[in-house]
Amino acid sequence: MRIVEFYKTENGESPVQKFFDSLSSKQMQKTSWVLMLIKEIPHVPINYLKKLVGTDELWELRINAGNTKIRVLCFFHNGKTIVLTSGFIKKSQKTPKNEIDMAENRKKDYLRRHYNER
Repeated sequence: MRIVEFYKTENGESPVQKFFDSLSSKQMQKTSWVLMLIKEIPHVPINYLKKLVGTDELWELRINAGNTKIRVLCFFHNGKTIVLTSGFIKKSQKTPKNEIDMAENRKKDYLRRHYNER
């Protein structure tokens, strides 16, 4: 079983929670279902979790809620924890570079703060 953790800024804000709060109830219901899959099944199908090529080990949660393509960028930490860094509605074929850059920066920030606290 995996642990799902939301990235938090230094002042304690959660960008992913803010994004989830902006979703409709149907979109959030589907998102919650995919998060449950990620937590509970050992081999998540690629249509729900896919590694982003050309990144620093970023992964993309893929949620299709009707015609809306919801994406949540994340990374694995210590094997069993998956840290959600950001979410967005996908409007084109490629994942926007600014979203990837933001997720990579948040990963670096998370790892820096996580290891400095020990």
